[in-house]
Amino acid sequence: MRQLIVATKNKGKALEISTFLAPFDIEVLSLNDLKTLPEIVEDGNSFAENAMIKAETICEAVHLPVLADDSGLMIEALDGEPGIYSARYAGDHDDAANNQKVIKKLKNVPEGQRQAAFHTVIVGIKPDGGQIMAEGQVNGIMLDTPQGTNGFGYDPLFFYEPYQKTLAQMSAIEKNKISHRGKALEALARDFKNWW
Repeated sequence: MRQLIVATKNKGKALEISTFLAPFDIEVLSLNDLKTLPEIVEDGNSFAENAMIKAETICEAVHLPVLADDSGLMIEALDGEPGIYSARYAGDHDDAANNQKVIKKLKNVPEGQRQAAFHTVIVGIKPDGGQIMAEGQVNGIMLDTPQGTNGFGYDPLFFYEPYQKTLAQMSAIEKNKISHRGKALEALARDFKNWW
């Protein structure tokens, strides 16, 4: 069984990606499994640039294939915020604080103007330089009260109209079918075997 690193410390994200990779007979490790980590400076101007920075930095350090993603929430009424700063919108990777900041910023935004989208770019890099990239997006509406306990990040505030529930109210299987990361993984699956 060959190994692949998913460049994240987020257990929910690592689980989503390792579930996708199950049919490929790959041992999936996350950054939590590595003893020493290089510093990753996410100073890109887009999701794609930040995903590439993560993948290249980890690949150079561990000499194994790496999948890295950069994802974010883009809220129309906030001119696309939090965007590439989604994970550190109100501090460093503090989901509760990030959600509270969004609720506060949207306080006076009427129900019909709360459109938002989650966007993901996934990049794969192998030590031989082989690269793969895929994107995915899901559209929804921002609520003013969190609902549901599954998922992570902004999932409790992101309402998906076709299912009439938030991402945090969905099972992992439901979420993977429609989520931005699920769609990006679906796109990645088309070329993954050749890349791998």
